[in-house]
Amino acid sequence: MESCNCIEPQWPADELLMKYQYISDFFIAVAYFSIPLELIYFVKKSSVFPYRWVLVQFGAFIVLCGATHFINLWTFYMHTRTVAVVMTLAKVLTAVVSCATALMLVHIIPDLLSVKTRELFLKNKAAELDREMGLIRTQEETGRHVRMLTHEIRSTLDRHTILKTTLIELGRTLALEECALWMPTRTGLELQLAYTLRQQNPVGYTVPIQLPVINQVFRSNHAVKISPNCPVARIRPLAGKYMPGDVVAVRVPLLHLSNFQINDWPELSTKRYALMVLMLPSDSARQWHVHELELVEVVADQVAVALSHAAILEESMRARDLLMDQNVALDLARREAETAIRARNDFLAVMNHEMRTPMHAIVALSSLLLETELTPEQRLMVETILKSSNLLATLINDVLDLSRLEDGSLQLELGTFNLHAVFKEVFNLIKPIASVKKLLVTLNIAPDLPEYAVGDEKRLMQTLLNVVGNAVKFSKEGSISITAFLAKSESLRDSRAPDFFLVPSDNHFYLHVQVKDSGLGVNPQDIPKLFTKFAQTQSLGTRNSGGSGLGLAICKRFVNLMGGHIWIESEGLGKGCTAIFIVKLGMTGHSIKSNLPLVSKMSANHVHANFTGLKVLVMEDNGVSRMVTKGLLMHLGCDVTTVSSSDECLRVVSQDHKVVFMDVCMPGISCYEVAVRIHEKFTRRHERPLIVALTSTTDKITKDNCMRAGMDGVVLKPVSLDKMRCVLSDLLEHGVLLEAI
Repeated sequence: MESCNCIEPQWPADELLMKYQYISDFFIAVAYFSIPLELIYFVKKSSVFPYRWVLVQFGAFIVLCGATHFINLWTFYMHTRTVAVVMTLAKVLTAVVSCATALMLVHIIPDLLSVKTRELFLKNKAAELDREMGLIRTQEETGRHVRMLTHEIRSTLDRHTILKTTLIELGRTLALEECALWMPTRTGLELQLAYTLRQQNPVGYTVPIQLPVINQVFRSNHAVKISPNCPVARIRPLAGKYMPGDVVAVRVPLLHLSNFQINDWPELSTKRYALMVLMLPSDSARQWHVHELELVEVVADQVAVALSHAAILEESMRARDLLMDQNVALDLARREAETAIRARNDFLAVMNHEMRTPMHAIVALSSLLLETELTPEQRLMVETILKSSNLLATLINDVLDLSRLEDGSLQLELGTFNLHAVFKEVFNLIKPIASVKKLLVTLNIAPDLPEYAVGDEKRLMQTLLNVVGNAVKFSKEGSISITAFLAKSESLRDSRAPDFFLVPSDNHFYLHVQVKDSGLGVNPQDIPKLFTKFAQTQSLGTRNSGGSGLGLAICKRFVNLMGGHIWIESEGLGKGCTAIFIVKLGMTGHSIKSNLPLVSKMSANHVHANFTGLKVLVMEDNGVSRMVTKGLLMHLGCDVTTVSSSDECLRVVSQDHKVVFMDVCMPGISCYEVAVRIHEKFTRRHERPLIVALTSTTDKITKDNCMRAGMDGVVLKPVSLDKMRCVLSDLLEHGVLLEAI
């Protein structure tokens, strides 16, 4: 075959054109179907697009167009070549444009949606800001009203003013037609109309508290709308044909006195409420707004707080008034007690002076009478008189000591003294009395007991004499033992004093004294009564043993003053008794030798002392006492001069007088002034007479005043012959009276 030099045709073959049309129809259909889907997505996402139905119709048109092209895929048939070329070109261009449009919409729709979304977001934000601004304005307005109402409510603490002000301010702020407050009655079973805004209804009208509408309001923490026709809302006259306005009610917690707790703050009651009812104007379309209800709730809470403050103030004022009344009563009682104490002390002082003055005569004359020739019967009678006088003097001393102990005026006179000598002196004083009753008295002092101590020697000796004296008094036979040693913690066995315990220290020690007798004994149930004043047990023979019932009461107070404790032990009647006391004494810090002049009251040199020719001046305004004192001194051999006034004493006294006795209670110039003037008159010590005060008082103040005035000693009345002998002996031997009062 010959080779063909034919040129390939420029246009495609008919089959190729058909393929191009087929492919173009497919892409056109795909593009037509995708474009409505994109439009549907856009319409769905863009809620603000105004022409949704037009897009829907356009989408339906495109879908139908795409459907025709999709159907053409099965309806191809041969055309003329020219027609086939034109259709191919048209479909290819349509496919290209349709696909480009579909692809472009994929990129454009998100941009369109973002523009619309921002616009919608801005619109929503603007609307939200408008709402928030409105809410802020409402809150500011509500806050302003709340502050105004709170200021008005809290401007006073009067309950009635608070409640009335609340109704007025709420009515003005909310433009209310009526506002009322229902308060619970005392029984708590009813609510009583207490306050109204317009005062159109009589106050005092009551309704049962168990009404359903009231329970509904009380159970809620918020304002509750109620029916205008309920009983608590009928607080205004009927408005004819007008429609009543909306009514709300809110509870107001109340604070009442039963909520006040001891040592705690009061708590709000959860069972007692007041009811506040508020009404809008009648025949109006006005409704309650949320901010108005919030305002009502806040005001109700503020009213509750203000009422609680008012209740607390009322209670505090009531308590203050009660306290003031109690303080006035206590002050009055204190003044009356002080007046009574002063009157008692004045009475005792006067009676002490008035009783000791005649007793001085009795004791002195009795002691002088004993120095004369007497028959045994007469001597017994005189001794009985002297003994009874001494007992009476002791009783007076006890009464005065007890009085000063009770009012706190008695104080210990601390000083360094020989502790062992105190026990030996008490032993020497008691032994002759015990020997008369044929009682054996023994004294045991522990070797480790300090010889010297710091304390009140006089009160310790008085306590010891009282305790030992009781043992002698209530013992008819047998023995009495006195034991003294250092107290240890285990030596305190009295379970009735659990608060007393020993405190060890290098500056003090505790003296333990035990006095045991074989006397009458005490019933165990009577032991606590022994330390009460004027108390005596009913044991056999007690009434006949003498005593006033003051001794142990005074001892107990003395021991307490000395930081100690005293108690009694006995197994019963007829089994004896043991008196024990512990006192705290100070340490001297160093050993003190016997260089201190310790003078026994009845030493031998006193008994045989000779005062013949001793010039003595006696100043006494009472004639009997002056005569008795002069008799005592003259019996001792003294040359006595007596004066009845201070002026006479200053005029008579001379350097020839060795001793001047002067009564403390002198009219005119006091004895203290007389003593000072004597010192001024006789500047040289050897020329001045020794000055001794005769007093009826035992208080420390009198003694201190005498010492400050320059006196050399103080002697307590009554004075017996032996006592006067001891006084003169001490004065002449030491130049000072060692045994004062």
